[in-house]
Amino acid sequence: MARSNWTSPLVGFILLGLSAHPRLEKMFFVLILLMYLVTLLGNGVLMLVTILDFRLHKPMYFFLRNLSLLDICCTTSSVPLILDSFLTPRKTHLSFSACFGQMFLSFAMGTTEYVPLSMMAFDHSMAICNPLRYSVVMSKAACLPMASFWAAGIINTGVQTSLAIRLPFCGDNIINHFTCEILAVLKLACADISINVTSLRITIIIFLGIPVLFIFFSYVFIIATILRIPSAEGRKKAFSTCSAHLTVVVIFYGTIVFMYAKPKSKDPLGTDKQDLSGKLISLFYGVLTPMLNPIIYSLRNKDVKAAVKNFVCQKHLSNVALYI
Repeated sequence: MARSNWTSPLVGFILLGLSAHPRLEKMFFVLILLMYLVTLLGNGVLMLVTILDFRLHKPMYFFLRNLSLLDICCTTSSVPLILDSFLTPRKTHLSFSACFGQMFLSFAMGTTEYVPLSMMAFDHSMAICNPLRYSVVMSKAACLPMASFWAAGIINTGVQTSLAIRLPFCGDNIINHFTCEILAVLKLACADISINVTSLRITIIIFLGIPVLFIFFSYVFIIATILRIPSAEGRKKAFSTCSAHLTVVVIFYGTIVFMYAKPKSKDPLGTDKQDLSGKLISLFYGVLTPMLNPIIYSLRNKDVKAAVKNFVCQKHLSNVALYI
């Protein structure tokens, strides 16, 4: 009987989510919904002000606008599915094509998001370390090719998804996750997945490792330059220009390290608790970081703060004018 189960191909997947903890589902539904709405509002406003305010038509805000768009797309590719699993008592069932479609969108947006953070670090290093060459190096002609990270992320995701979709899936079709996360899906394949794992490791090196090194060396040059500034006021002003970006980088990569570097529990009885904590960490990583990005940049960046204030005031005045 067990043998027959392994010979029948799957037509869909069941997402387990938090079905083992029904009391948490309603609470997390409200919490994740509020965080998602704040993410859409914050990143949407940030995109609008960087487009409408000519003072923000700079390379730094070009990359920030791309980051906000990625945050919106990344959360939208997964959060509605997560909210549906919290709201309905039954387990979420996804067809084969829907599961891999959702996997493609989430993976594409997630891998692409590391690159604008590294480009923003490079922008800061040029502005602080080589201000005289900044306008030449960070011109519009130089920024547009950097936007090719969108194409690189999509092409890479297409390769990863096509490798995964060719695998035979049979037997157990329950994904112990909120979404069709690629590693959780690969665990269900009844075939050798060594090629998939190798290609994923290469992807991690390219889209995670290289941006991390890029950010690290950029800030090495930035810190070295700031320390050579004679006045304390000058050092403070130079550091304030990159404090918002540095805060986002620490939160973004710190959460990733916490997720994947924590030791595995050796106690079999602690497996369920560890699975639950892992799910919740990945859940908040996917929703909390995109929500914090616009808040941090609005609070720590004077130009963005002034642009948002002008945008809100203009909207308020236009609404008042309609009623007069």
